[in-house]
Amino acid sequence: MNIAWFYALISVFIVSLVSFVGVFTLSIKQKNLQKLLLLLVSFSTGALFGGAFLHLIPEALDSITSKSVIGLLILLGIMVFFILEKFVHWRHCHIPTSKHHHHPLTTMSLVGDGLHNLIDGLVIGSSYLVSPALGLTTTIVIILHEIPQEMGDFGILIYGGYKRMKALLMNFLSALTAVLGTIIALGIGSKIEGFAALLLPITAGGFIYIAGSDLIPELHKEFAVSKSILQFLSILAGIFLIFIFTFFE
Repeated sequence: MNIAWFYALISVFIVSLVSFVGVFTLSIKQKNLQKLLLLLVSFSTGALFGGAFLHLIPEALDSITSKSVIGLLILLGIMVFFILEKFVHWRHCHIPTSKHHHHPLTTMSLVGDGLHNLIDGLVIGSSYLVSPALGLTTTIVIILHEIPQEMGDFGILIYGGYKRMKALLMNFLSALTAVLGTIIALGIGSKIEGFAALLLPITAGGFIYIAGSDLIPELHKEFAVSKSILQFLSILAGIFLIFIFTFFE
């Protein structure tokens, strides 16, 4: 088996296992969980920005000669994730659930999360085609983003009427679409010249969109000075982590 396939499949399977993180929230009080989630979101914000600006875009500049093309692909990535988020409109759904029927938002959440994970898999597979170091860094960035995301998805399924074990199982099945994405990327990318390079700026655009449009607005909901400072330091820590990986690469 090609080394890129070996590392990529291991990485994406580990990312899929992050979907079980929801089980650790069951014993945490809501007040403490909220504090933990905000720090995780802050750290994830820094990691996403760092991954885009310190890793993916520089790699794209080395692989694609036209800077205009890179800019257009970054914008394409932003728009792709904008459309995806529009599709996953469960955040605005307020239809009550019952013990016999799951809340409609659970279906939208699972579908949207599945598509999101599919894209994550494409990104991981393509990154490993470029280099093992880029693949590893991209995997870490995605894991850091997925932890608070999967916690939220698990909470949505519980709210929507799923039992805890079934919620964990459905969340995991949704996460496995990342494996499919990686297989597609490795299969196509090895046959199409420049496929992996083109996905780098698109992914950077996705990272920028998620951090700037989804995560930062969540952080602005907290106004306390002390908590804001912790958020800022957590963002810097996320950026610093990616910088360290870039330095060692």
